[in-house]
Amino acid sequence: MTCSLLVVAGEASGDRAAASVLAHLRGLRGMHVFGMGGEALASEHVELISDLRASTALGIAEVGARAWNVGLAYARLRLACKKRRPNVALLVNYTEFNAHLAKALREMDTRVLWYGAPQIWAWRRGRAIALRQRIDRMAVMLPFEEPLWRAAGVDAHYVGHPALEETRRPAIFSQSAMDEMRKAARERLGLTERASAIAILPGSRPHEVRRLLEPMLAGYETVRRDRASVDARVLLAPSLDDKTRAFAHAVATGYRTEVTPVDARRGMADALPAFDAALTASGTASLECALAGAVPIVCYRVGWVTELGARMLMTTRFVALPNILLDRPAFPELLQREANATRIAEALARVLDDREAFTAKCDDVAKALHGERTASQHVARMLEEWLTGTKGHTNA
Repeated sequence: MTCSLLVVAGEASGDRAAASVLAHLRGLRGMHVFGMGGEALASEHVELISDLRASTALGIAEVGARAWNVGLAYARLRLACKKRRPNVALLVNYTEFNAHLAKALREMDTRVLWYGAPQIWAWRRGRAIALRQRIDRMAVMLPFEEPLWRAAGVDAHYVGHPALEETRRPAIFSQSAMDEMRKAARERLGLTERASAIAILPGSRPHEVRRLLEPMLAGYETVRRDRASVDARVLLAPSLDDKTRAFAHAVATGYRTEVTPVDARRGMADALPAFDAALTASGTASLECALAGAVPIVCYRVGWVTELGARMLMTTRFVALPNILLDRPAFPELLQREANATRIAEALARVLDDREAFTAKCDDVAKALHGERTASQHVARMLEEWLTGTKGHTNA
C-alpha cells in the first residue's frame, strides 16, 4: 500500500519533534513523506517543499515583514497537497499557518493530527472552536491542555513533551546520573569543572537574536567582571540564516565569548547539562533548560505593536513555560524593557548564588510533565493507525 504523509513544522523545535515521530515510522513500506521543515526532517528523508528558515516569524510586525516568504511557502504546500492528496497530515505547532492549511486539508478529506496545541490557555480561547472543525485529533504536550481541548469538543490526548526525550530525563533523576551527564557535556564543550557555566540562547528566529543577544552578553559580562570563575557559550539554533549567524558571531566575538552551533537533529540535549544557568529566549528552550538542570532566566523582547496586542489578549500570568507549568514564578522572567544588561546581570547573579534552590525547581518541572511519557512514540502510534488503515476518521 502506498501512503502519502504531509508533515509541516515551521520552527526548529517542531522540526526536531516531527523528525522524532518519523523515526518510529521507518518500518512502514511505501510511505512517501513531504512537507515543510528543516535539517531534522531532511535527515528523515522528507521531501521539503519549503524550508522553515524562509518562513519563520513571530508577532504582528515580524510576520508582516516576512509575509511574502510565508505566503509563498503556504502556496507551494497547498499546490503540492492538491496534486498528491495526502492520506494523513502531521501539523506541528506554527498555529496561524497550520490552521489555514488544516482547513484546506479538510476539503481534501485528509486526516489531520495536530501535534503541539495552540496556547488557548494564554490567549484567544475562541480558536478552539474553529480548529475542532478542521482536525481529527490533537496530541498535546502539557498535561493541563487535554481537558481544556476536550471541553471544546476536540479529540485531544496528552502525549508528553518532546523536551523530555531530548534531555533523556525521567521524572526523578539521580544526582550521580546528572553529574555524569554534566561531566560528559563539559568535556565536549571544553568547560572546566571549576567554572560556573552559562548557556546563552538568544532564540531560533532572526529578530530574537538581534534583540536579545547583546543585552544577554552584556549582562553576562557584568557578572564575569565580579566572578573569577565563570564561563559561557552562545548556542545558535540550526534554523537561523547565514546573515543572522554572522551577526551573532560578530557580537559574541566583541564580548570574548565562544559560539557553539546546535545540532539540528539532537537539539541542545548534548550541551545543556553542562550549564549551571541559561539566559534564554521564551519558548520551548526555557523548558529544555529546566529539564537539563540549567536554571532558565527567560528574556524576551518584541516590537511595540506585538507588545500592545499581547497585553490586550493574554490571559496567563507568566510567559516562561516552566512557570506556566508550575503556576508560580519559579524562574526569573525579564520582558521588554526589563530585558536589559543590568537586570539580566542581577538575575544571573541571584541564580548562581542560590543555584541549589533553583535546581530543586527544575526537578519540579520534570515531575509536572509526568516524565515517564515518550511523546514521539505516542504520536507515531496515532499516525500508524491511519496510515495502515486500521482506524477511520475520529473528528469530534
